[in-house]
Amino acid sequence: MPKISVEEIRNISKIALVRHGALDWISRHVADAVAASESVGNRICGLYYLESYCEQLLSGRVNGKASPDVQLVSSGSVYVDADDGFAQPAFSKGLPEALKLAKKNGIASLSVGRAHTCTSLGYFTKKIAEAGFLGLGLTNASPIVAPPGGKSRIIGTNPIAFSVPDGNGSVAMQFDQSTTTVALGKITMAKAAGKSIPEGWALDKDGKATTDPEEALKGTLVSAGGYKGWGFGLMAEILVAGMTGGRISKNVAPLKARDGEPHNLGQFYIIIDPATGASFYNRLKELTTIISSEEGTRMPGQYTVPQIEVDVPDDLWNLAIGLSKAKHSE
Repeated sequence: MPKISVEEIRNISKIALVRHGALDWISRHVADAVAASESVGNRICGLYYLESYCEQLLSGRVNGKASPDVQLVSSGSVYVDADDGFAQPAFSKGLPEALKLAKKNGIASLSVGRAHTCTSLGYFTKKIAEAGFLGLGLTNASPIVAPPGGKSRIIGTNPIAFSVPDGNGSVAMQFDQSTTTVALGKITMAKAAGKSIPEGWALDKDGKATTDPEEALKGTLVSAGGYKGWGFGLMAEILVAGMTGGRISKNVAPLKARDGEPHNLGQFYIIIDPATGASFYNRLKELTTIISSEEGTRMPGQYTVPQIEVDVPDDLWNLAIGLSKAKHSE
């Protein structure tokens, strides 16, 4: 397993996307997200997704020449029509205006609609925190979760991410997690590796617990904490579909399928200026000190340091190199 620099991952990903039909500036934003995921060990949202991006650029399921349209909906709300393109460039177009509104009003929302899956939601909320604001992000996905006690797929893994600024241009705390016990990518990776999954992750099509990833993919994933995770998943579903106009999970085809209609997903962000709080950074420091005082405990994301080089499986890196040498661009 070779060690590959994150910068090379970024460059190879960008070249691959351009060769499959994406514009240069769009490819740059998506490749940066791929590299950022790899730098913190989040392979599910990194190189693992590159082949799907490229295939869907060719099939037209994602628009590699999209022109995101930023719209001021109200004095505190920004909407970006992603034009059936990638979420990353659409977010980059809308964020500056949303930050201005949050600074002016103390809080603002940013809705991204008609977008491709955003993969790592924390990539986006981290950018909000690095700009000095609290960022809460939500999105939905293709259906894989049944209501507690049910068997029918209704909602997706519906991630939620939350990033907190440290006041110095970095992040004091961050979590990015699905509202299911585990992300769907963990199941697909286990299947590809021929490995079983822990009990409690998924149910088969008959609603029975399974450790077979293939049976899990025919069935449903389990909400984290049962009814509690189900509630958070529904919260994400309502806010995202309702505020962005994106599809509800039930109507979204499998995200990595090569062919089909564009994802038409949404991502919804709430941006808060900590300066409007009575004593935000003092309380944050107090809480961080208390949590860190006990050995082995930390704030989520507190000691996460992006790596400069990462291990990449040979077959995955060879696939990325192959994609970067393809000749499909117009």
